[in-house]
Amino acid sequence: MDKYKSAMVLSAVGDAIGYRNGNWKLNQSGSDIMNELNELGGIDSLSLEPSIWPSSDETLMHMATARALIAHKKSKQKEPLFQEMAKQYVKAFSEASLRRPDPAYKEGCSYLRPGQIFGWHIPYDKHGTGFGAATKAMCLGLVYSKPDERKDLIAVATECGRMTHNHPLGFTGSVCTALFTSLILQSKPITSWGREMLSAMEVMEAYCKKTIRNYDEYKQHWFYFETKWENYLNKRKILNDGEDTPHFPAEYGVEERDKVYRSWSSEGQAGRRGHDAPMIAYDALLAAYQSKNGNLWENVCHRAMIHGGESDATGSIAGFWYGLMYGFEGVPSSSYQAIEFKEELEMLATSLYQLANE
Repeated sequence: MDKYKSAMVLSAVGDAIGYRNGNWKLNQSGSDIMNELNELGGIDSLSLEPSIWPSSDETLMHMATARALIAHKKSKQKEPLFQEMAKQYVKAFSEASLRRPDPAYKEGCSYLRPGQIFGWHIPYDKHGTGFGAATKAMCLGLVYSKPDERKDLIAVATECGRMTHNHPLGFTGSVCTALFTSLILQSKPITSWGREMLSAMEVMEAYCKKTIRNYDEYKQHWFYFETKWENYLNKRKILNDGEDTPHFPAEYGVEERDKVYRSWSSEGQAGRRGHDAPMIAYDALLAAYQSKNGNLWENVCHRAMIHGGESDATGSIAGFWYGLMYGFEGVPSSSYQAIEFKEELEMLATSLYQLANE
């Protein structure tokens, strides 16, 4: 249960640091952000008071997913769960209106009609490629965590994603973050996660084909996520079975990372899409795991939260996975004791743990 709590809480911490009340999220220079962080005394000196370090819409939407799961995960039919998700997303988006919410959330939630037949369906959206589907889905892997639940996990993560981001590049991100969560709980080696994701693509595509909705529009976009991740895993030399030693550039400081992260993006804004937001978070954990130098938490923060681009999204995902893997190891208590929504996040984590172990 403790790891569930640290995952939910550190997701909010990663979000708040990367967001910096909108200032760092909007800054495209990782070097500028790092300089400002150093002036503040570094990661270990941050006291994340909500008035200065609020959570963004990423945390609100992730909490909405958790609430829906707790209410209806055990239903034999998934319709009640999906209706509850739609209800919670509409509510959470309205509460996030002053936190510069992702435009895709606004577009998607405007179509949701919870309580109506198929009220959780929204039209295909050629712009629904963003990171928001990925950042609200991590907790799904906490309750659909077993190998024999993978088909259910992929189905629920797909619907969770396309309720707000009805585009393969968007909702494949939700499948990715939920799946990686389940792999942590299965104690799968971190170097194998990407390969597991590529194998899950076929299951996700089969599910979308079975549900019929928008499949013709989806077909032309399947390749993008898969190709980007294959290229990434190949560059890290962990694409094939038996390749378990990731390779990183000799020079991989903040400026080098900014260039690399931008190169992964489809539009030069790091972490903006459903493929590269989880990729940056994963790369941060992988590099920290590989180096084993210095403070692991600080290392992950520098890589996942201190960069130009959507640092709140990548920070939220990385913080969640870190918490599930390491708990609060190396994290100063000042970083999480006062974090916004801490008590509710811990209560949600307790309920999710109980749900997963019924």
